Amino acid sequence: MSTATQAAIRAIRWYQRNISANTPARCRYYPTCSNYALQAIRRFGIVRGGTLALLRLLRCRPWSRGGIDDVPQRFSLFYRYSWSKAHEEPRLTPLASHTKEMA
Repeated sequence: MSTATQAAIRAIRWYQRNISANTPARCRYYPTCSNYALQAIRRFGIVRGGTLALLRLLRCRPWSRGGIDDVPQRFSLFYRYSWSKAHEEPRLTPLASHTKEMA
């Protein structure tokens, strides 16, 4: 982990302990924006993870619907769009079943 990544993680942790802990919860998303930033930076590094965190902060506004918004498994700036496959998890069950009907 680079020095810049470690510094960003320490700064986010400081914010969580000293500022966020003393203010009422208002985040419309799960995980919270600071937890999202931690996960994104740990997964993708300071540049890519920081970009995802910044985009998340821009989405977090009073009139947004909010909801569950996990960090994508693969880096993509467009993972929130339906045509992107970056947010999909591997499937454990086949898409189609090849069973024969017994008559």
